[in-house]
Amino acid sequence: MIAQSYDLPRSATTADIEELVRLRSHLLGSGDAPYAARTPREDAAWRAAYRRWLGRVLTGPADRVQVSVIGPAHRLDACAVAVLDDRAPTAHCLNGLTGWVQSVVVDPDRRRGGLGTRVMRHALDWLRSRGASGVVLQTTPDGAALYRGLGFVPTGEDLLALDLRGAETSCEVIEA
Repeated sequence: MIAQSYDLPRSATTADIEELVRLRSHLLGSGDAPYAARTPREDAAWRAAYRRWLGRVLTGPADRVQVSVIGPAHRLDACAVAVLDDRAPTAHCLNGLTGWVQSVVVDPDRRRGGLGTRVMRHALDWLRSRGASGVVLQTTPDGAALYRGLGFVPTGEDLLALDLRGAETSCEVIEA
């Protein structure tokens, strides 16, 4: 079966912003994940910040962020965000260019039809074309099978987070 044009991945445009917010709400709108909104105020805040961020990255140079989508602007079926990160080189990444994939979402009504794989391949192809030596991502148990099917393997490292908002710092500015 040949995929219909609306089932083929493409790069997002500003016309997709509201649908991207809707899709990402499946990750951030509720739940126990540490990044999920806990109150209506937090929910409104991340939505507004995400709209601004998308407006900036979708109209800026396409050299560090790729937003891959499937579906028409009025009703997206899937999305994935790929970020090209310039890290310190390692033995397995001599150029330091590493991809980070986030916000991979398939609309609940369209899951189990291969859209997650298609949108991920589009994002991975973009990272590969930019010289990334590897890709990392964070997953939920529901998404692990998709990523393993694409060749991702556990690193054995713990993902730790620190919220710096409102944290006291002991950094002092020393004038020379």
